[in-house]
Amino acid sequence: MNKKSYCFFSAQYLPHVGGVENYTYHLAKELVNKGHSVTIVASNVEGAAEFEIQEGITVYRMPCFNLINGRFPIPRFNQSFRKIYKIILEKSFDMIIVNTRFYVHSLLGLLVAKKKRCRVIFIEHGTGHLKLHNAVLDFLENIVEHTMTIPEKILCKEFYGVSEACVEWLKHFHIKGRGVFYNAIDINEINQQIKKPIYSFREKYSIPEDSEIVVFVGRLLKEKGIITLIKAFDEINHSETKRYLLIAGDGDEFETVQKLKSKYIIPVGRISSNEVIALLRESQIFCLPSDSEGMPTSVLEAAACRNYIVTTKQGGAKELVLDESYGIIMDNNDEKTVKYALQHAFADPRSREEGIEKTYQRLVTYFTWDKIAEKIVRL
Repeated sequence: MNKKSYCFFSAQYLPHVGGVENYTYHLAKELVNKGHSVTIVASNVEGAAEFEIQEGITVYRMPCFNLINGRFPIPRFNQSFRKIYKIILEKSFDMIIVNTRFYVHSLLGLLVAKKKRCRVIFIEHGTGHLKLHNAVLDFLENIVEHTMTIPEKILCKEFYGVSEACVEWLKHFHIKGRGVFYNAIDINEINQQIKKPIYSFREKYSIPEDSEIVVFVGRLLKEKGIITLIKAFDEINHSETKRYLLIAGDGDEFETVQKLKSKYIIPVGRISSNEVIALLRESQIFCLPSDSEGMPTSVLEAAACRNYIVTTKQGGAKELVLDESYGIIMDNNDEKTVKYALQHAFADPRSREEGIEKTYQRLVTYFTWDKIAEKIVRL
């Protein structure tokens, strides 16, 4: 196997937490494990080290302005930026991989590729416009995104998505995607975490062993449907049913979630990846009623931990949960729909078990980092 050199331009990266960050890290790590070299160029959203080598991955973090609480970093063109930019131009890469269109950082990656005459591909992670929950700001975001996409279409001819839904979203910008590099998981690592959980959430929150646990894992944002989920669960849950809803994550709706908590609705806050697996290991149903997703890692992790999946048709989850024999894919995330879906899931444990097994088998066949890295290398 010929050793190749890859460079990822990802506007956000660890220690900043999110789906794109995890995607970049795990794909880079798998490519390194296969003997290739990987450099990541990111925005320094968290004020971390500007340069470091993590698990064989070379990471450069460019200084930036953190607009919208870090959701939209803009490069700060100062001396540190120029130093990193010069280093990147001096390096040799076989391919540059750019994640997500609407960042200035992404456009920078394409300009570097053009200057170096290096092959470049774009990987789309979204299935809708970024929502800021303000009519004026949302309108401006749409203009910015469409404007940013114009030069990106000129500078790059190879667009892919982390799901078929992302490829479909590219058509909104008159871009024909070439294929899919799915978001994925390391199934061996998760199995090890399942065998040795760091602690028990049932013990921590005094949840009886014979109780069912419904889990939400994700950022606490309106578009994730978290408030709708809480209201739907609260409406159908009763003390005699012994069902609990555990909510992992933080975000704009954190304070609202805290106000709605009860004995059976438990916010656990932001937790580590190891804690997420420990939580999913003890839960039976995973619910993500989001109206904007690419291919959420939390859905893949829930399937790996053999949870029954209840989510929406928005994004790539429906490419894992193909039909009702696998799980429940809701048409929307309104309260009535979520309530009905949960009632259906609670009512038929046998169908749940069959769906869990089918989903797990599809997961290990198509959604592992080993397979995605191989596709990148073949490309």
